[in-house]
Amino acid sequence: MTKVGVLGLQGAVREHVQSIEASGAEALIIKRKEQLDEIDGLVLPGGESTTMRRLIDKYDFFDALINFGKSGKPIFGTCAGLILLAKEIVGQDHAHLQLMDMKVERNAFGRQKDSFEAALNIKGIGADFDAVFIRAPYVVEVGDDVEVLASYKGNIVAARQGHYLCSAFHPELTDDLRMVHYFVEMVEQSIKQLASS
Repeated sequence: MTKVGVLGLQGAVREHVQSIEASGAEALIIKRKEQLDEIDGLVLPGGESTTMRRLIDKYDFFDALINFGKSGKPIFGTCAGLILLAKEIVGQDHAHLQLMDMKVERNAFGRQKDSFEAALNIKGIGADFDAVFIRAPYVVEVGDDVEVLASYKGNIVAARQGHYLCSAFHPELTDDLRMVHYFVEMVEQSIKQLASS
């Protein structure tokens, strides 16, 4: 069975586990870097990106996460996870994992009280996706090989670069499993590719 991990240091972990299992994969909560060897794909959940980075450093995950991505195994960053993946962050000298060629703005849609839902058309996934935005970032600009999957009011809120996927919203917080299912399919394809290479 396809095994998808959820980085369990902080954030909306339980909801991701439920949505992964509902999409037909086995979900594992990852709390030690050694567990990365057991999984085929990884979700970096929402939460608070600065806190998550501190915990990533504290538990010695930083290089392990970069190596996981560079091995060709898919990573899906949602909300704070999107920020962790980005090559550049507006107003910060240093980004985090720098695995996706994009520049992001933190808390771009406002504070917690400005949380909202919007129906999005997501390329390769479908129309009327109920997207939940909570203190959400957005993508300011992307590199040439980054595919924009969805925008909201002219701002990029979902993108893909090879085996990296990101969304500014929380796909695990609704009953619409299409985005999570899309990621699980990415992981299944990657298992086949890595097995044949």
